[in-house]
Amino acid sequence: MQTIEVRPAVQREPAHPSIDRKQISDLVETFYQHIRTNDRLGPVFEARIAGDWGPHLDKMKGFWASVLLKTGEYKGKPVPAHFRMKEVVTDDFRIWLDLFRATALEVFDDPEAAAIVIRQAEKIATSLWMAMLATPFDKAPNFLFGEAGAGR
Repeated sequence: MQTIEVRPAVQREPAHPSIDRKQISDLVETFYQHIRTNDRLGPVFEARIAGDWGPHLDKMKGFWASVLLKTGEYKGKPVPAHFRMKEVVTDDFRIWLDLFRATALEVFDDPEAAAIVIRQAEKIATSLWMAMLATPFDKAPNFLFGEAGAGR
């Protein structure tokens, strides 16, 4: 008889111990409130969402729970969804990140947690920018890297 080795499940550690679902919900709700009132990004999002923000907010809460709490619940494909948005330009990423950074600093009491959340957003924005707007030899704009990216 053959013995089958069973490995223990991989432990998924949150990005920071102080981050919880309430903070993620607050992050998403507050961030998208800022997006809605932004002169440039508000219309871009509204054109796609058409007033029905609930499903998008739920999807983003699942996305950020997957990123920050390592839940694995988000099953979407963000690159193809964003790739179709031909009206998006490089400066939109700067606006998005400025709003996101300010929101993260507002929502997360722990500065270390806020910094981790912001760094994750910068990585995501960089990946999306590269997929949507870059050519093979383009260098990502410095604003995608925040303070840590100065001099890149």
